[in-house]
This record gives sequence, structure tokens and C-alpha cells, in this order.
Amino acid sequence: MLEPYIREFERYLLVERNASPHTHRNYVSDIREFAEFVRERGFAANDSPASLNSFVIRAYLANIAKKNKRSSQARKLSCLRSFFKFLVRCRVIEHNPARSVKTPRSERVLPRHLTVDQMFALLDSVPVETLSQCRDRAILEVLYSTGIRVSELVGMNRETINPGAGMLRVMGKGRKERLVPIGRHASARLQEYLSRSSSNAAPAADRKGTPVFLNQRGGRLSARSVARIVDKYILRCGLHHRISPHALRHSCATHMLNAGADLRAIQEMLGHQSLSTTQKYTHLNIDHLMEVYDRAHPRSKQQQQEG
Repeated sequence: MLEPYIREFERYLLVERNASPHTHRNYVSDIREFAEFVRERGFAANDSPASLNSFVIRAYLANIAKKNKRSSQARKLSCLRSFFKFLVRCRVIEHNPARSVKTPRSERVLPRHLTVDQMFALLDSVPVETLSQCRDRAILEVLYSTGIRVSELVGMNRETINPGAGMLRVMGKGRKERLVPIGRHASARLQEYLSRSSSNAAPAADRKGTPVFLNQRGGRLSARSVARIVDKYILRCGLHHRISPHALRHSCATHMLNAGADLRAIQEMLGHQSLSTTQKYTHLNIDHLMEVYDRAHPRSKQQQQEG
């Protein structure tokens, strides 16, 4: 019943929205899951999308609530809103039934991050004797120094970066470009890798450009490979809890905030559309907050002196 409209929406995502493969895959998967629910429950009268109302969408959310976190439920609802908005635009339906459905309140999960000492230990655990080690060190240094996403890291091309200038140009979500500062240590490691990899063999360009970070076959390194690289060195330096490459992004933001960086500057650097997304880092380090309070607040200092 919904499949012809899903195919049209799929074309719209790829051609007009220029959605990333990840976004496209998730949207289509979520909408097909909803379509299957509608078919099984017999909710669509006369096989028409116009018969689907907010009650059906609430029933769907209630059905998936046991197996999905509230953040996943919110994402699926967002997909449905976009889908029905597309159908309104195409004049298939008059109103968006998902618009009036309240978004499930998300759990406040604090981002996992490393301490400064742990981060330095991780970076120092990577030797730079071989080309692959040089690449791995550059990857970890760049992720921590810039706070960019893994997708942005593996998407970087040699034609568009100039680490010696102290800035990197990355393509973020929604294919929005931004300039990100890079520290001198990360810049030096990146330039060393670029030099060594270029002298080893000319990197092969793909349809996106000439990749910065290469796999063993000379092609573009994947996000999954970056995750394996992070895992390897996390274990090597004795940090037994597993973390994702995204934790290096969280570590960058947390350490900058703790050192006094402006929240809006961090927002710009991370490529967050909303400041509220960046504000989650203000909740991270309660111990640090209390330490600063005890050191800086007049009444707290007075109590310590009296004690």
C-alpha cells in the first residue's frame, strides 16, 4: 500500500535532499517498518495513505516502545514526519498525521569520554615506525584535536585540506562544509602521514576525490576500520572499557569546555545545528564543576578556611 510512495520518497531523499547513504538507509528502513505494521494490523482503509491518522502512529510507537530506546522512537517519528510531509507536498494527503504526535522524551545519556591523562596515554601508545602506524596515529590525533565525526574524517580529500594552515575543511551533516581548527601536534602527524603515503604510492581517487586516509589496498578507509583502529589501541594502552571513535569527539569537547572554551565556539567547531546539542557537555564533569566552585566561590573558600 505504501511501497509506491516509499520509492518516490526514496528518490526525493537521494536527488532533492542529497541525503547521505546513512540517512537514506535509516529513513527507508524505518518507514518500511511502519508500513509493515500498518499492513499487519489492517489500519489502511482502501489501501490509501489518507486513512492513516495520528492514532495509527501512536499505536505504532506504543508497539515499538518495548524494543526501542526513546531516542530510537523519536528518530522513527521524525522519519514519519518527513515522509508524510513529503506526501502533503505531493498532494497525496491533505494533512501530516505525524505532526500532532508528541515526541517521546529522550533519556539524558551523558556522552562517554576519556580523561586528559587517558587521552594522552592513548595517543602515546601508537608508534610511528610503519606507514599504517603513522596513519593510525594521525587518525587519533585528528579526531581528538578537531572533534570531527568519523564520517567527516574518512570523507576528507587531499585536494581540500591544508593542515599546515592550521585549519581543516570538512563536509558535515547535510553536506554542509565548515572549517575546523587543528592543533600543531595533530597537524604535524597528519602532514607526516600525507608525505609518507604519497611517496609510498600515488593514492587512487574515487568518485568523491582523493582520500586522505587509505586502507591496505590504497582505497578510502571506512568508518568501521577506524573503529577497529581505536579498539586496538584502547586495549594496548590498558583502557579495558570499550569506547567508540565518537568518544574522542566527546573528549575533545569536554576537555575544551573544562579549560574555559566558549560553548558557542565548541558548537561551531563540532558542527552542531542547535546549541542544546552542545549543552550536554555542560553536564559531564560534576567533579570538575565542584572543584572549580570550591576554588572560586567566596563562601566555599571561607568554609574551607574555617574548617
